[in-house]
This record gives sequence, structure tokens and C-alpha cells, in this order.
Amino acid sequence: MTSSVNIPFSILDLAPIQVNGTPADALHRTLDLAQHAEKWGYHRYWLAEHHSMPGIASAATSVVIGYVAGGTSTMRVGSGGIMLSNHAPLVIAEQFGTLESLYPGRIDLGLGRAPGSNQATAHALRRNLQNPGEEFPEQLAELRSYLQPRIGDAPVRAIPGEGLKIPIWLLGSSDFSAQLAGYLGLPFAFAGQFSPAYMLKALALYRQRFEPSDVLDAPYAMVGVNVFAADTEQEARYISTSQQQMHLNLQRGIPGQMPPPVDSMEGLWQPHEKASVEATLRASIIGDPAMVKQQLQAFIDTTQANELIINSMIFDHTARLRSYEIVADVWPAGNR
Repeated sequence: MTSSVNIPFSILDLAPIQVNGTPADALHRTLDLAQHAEKWGYHRYWLAEHHSMPGIASAATSVVIGYVAGGTSTMRVGSGGIMLSNHAPLVIAEQFGTLESLYPGRIDLGLGRAPGSNQATAHALRRNLQNPGEEFPEQLAELRSYLQPRIGDAPVRAIPGEGLKIPIWLLGSSDFSAQLAGYLGLPFAFAGQFSPAYMLKALALYRQRFEPSDVLDAPYAMVGVNVFAADTEQEARYISTSQQQMHLNLQRGIPGQMPPPVDSMEGLWQPHEKASVEATLRASIIGDPAMVKQQLQAFIDTTQANELIINSMIFDHTARLRSYEIVADVWPAGNR
């Protein structure tokens, strides 16, 4: 069993835009949450890249990372993740080289291979679709080469970037990146918050395929989980319905802004939609402080995670802060 004393807790934020709200509002709430999280002892704060999503304000992920890092002082800040298929590796090396130069020792570069968008948006980002996810290993190798110390007269250089020790993580929601992270000896973050069906298989593959590297001697797996904590179980279940509604709208192909919670989801979804949303969000911890502590322990025991990264899509900002505060209160050993 993994010892809870050695489990740091971190935060994944998509900077959700509320119904009738603005991206500016969402980004200001992001910084406020990050500042509270630093005070409560969370280890890192990651922002996610998504595009053409009316309810997500973190599309310019590197910019938001700089905003959060500039408003905090000790907590690590990074990407969960940058979708490398959308970018030239040199651009990402320069962006994160700049961030690391401004905030030394605090920047993480988490990388995914999915577009984080629909096909039309992917085309607008890349101008062509000649670099699908299958080219991710080559793109990753190119990016890593730009961050190495300069050797000889390289015709292309990342400045800032080269020679900086920026931790690279591979992110995944299936087994592809799990195996690649293991083969390369890199830390791996699994998106359990929306892909619980593949979670244990991917984590097992990562550990089985892991080869020690100059980065890691042993596997290091961080696992995403949804947490909705409140002072009562009834309140926790109530605040969790905003995320359920967002996923329902995604399944219907009509993504929108984050809606306020509802007393009951019954009448809002059809039985097959309910089953699908609940399956997608199965890795969710919902309850009062005692229930949350028990469920966190069970989740760590099941996944053997080295770290948890918590996603809490909660409409009311005060309730969202309270949810993360409860986690810090019931699991103080994790926040090192």
C-alpha cells in the first residue's frame, strides 16, 4: 500500500467560464484559487489546453501559466497539458524556456498528443492535418533536443530554452503515452478524471514498460481525479451537477459555459446519457470531509498513485475554494 505521507496533491484547472460570465472573470478566479492553493500546501497547479470551448478560458495555456506563476511564489505551475500536435516543438521550447527563465525551478511541461479540439479547429491551429498524434514521439524528441545544452553549431536553437532543466511529463487517457513515458523513463500523468475505464491498465503498462533514465530511477505516476467536497454530502452532490451538465452537453455536441448546479439531474438526461456521463466521471470523489478522506485513501490504494491531481469544476467560486480547502484539511500529509 502506498503511504499517504508521501502523496502530494496538486490541482488541474481549465479556467471554467460560467454561464453569463466572461473569460476575464474565469482567469481572475484561476489566480485566486492558485493563491489559496499555495497557502493550503498544494504541490503544483496545472492548466489545460482546449480550443473552441465556450466554457474554458485556458486556450493560451502558456500565457495563463505565466499569469499564475507571476501571482504565486513557491508552488510549481505548468501545463496539463500542452497539446503538442497543435504546435511547432520549437515554439513550445521557447515559450517554456521563457517561463522557466522568469520563474526558475517552478515550471512543468506536461504534453499530450490529442488536439484538444474538433477537426475544424485543429486545422485552423495547424493549417494542415499532416501531423496527427502518431507523430507525437518524433515531435517529443525534437522538443527535447531543443532543451538540451548546446552541442556544436546547431542551426536551430531555442533561446530561451536550451540547457534549462524543465521537467517534461507525458499525459494520457489511454495506453499510448503510458507506454512511451515508460520507455523514455519520464513521469506520467493519467487523465482519470474523464477516462477511468483505461486508468488501471494504463498505469500498469507504464510501470511494466518503465526504464530508468537520467530523469527518473523509478516510475512516477500522477493520477487525475474529480473531487467535490462540502460540509455536507447533500451540498457536495449538489455542486457536482455543474460538471455533469457540462459533460452531458459535450456528449450532445453542444459544449457551453459552466451552468449553475441543480437539485437533480433527473429530467435533464435520458437513461443512456446518464449511464455515459456517470461512466465518464466514475473517478469522482463526492461527499463531506469524512467521506472524502475515506474515498481519497481508497483511490490511492487502488491506483498506487505517487501523486493526485484534482479537478473540481464547481460553479460557485466560494464553494470551489471550500472544496479544495476541505481536501487540504483532511489530507494534510499529502500537501508537502
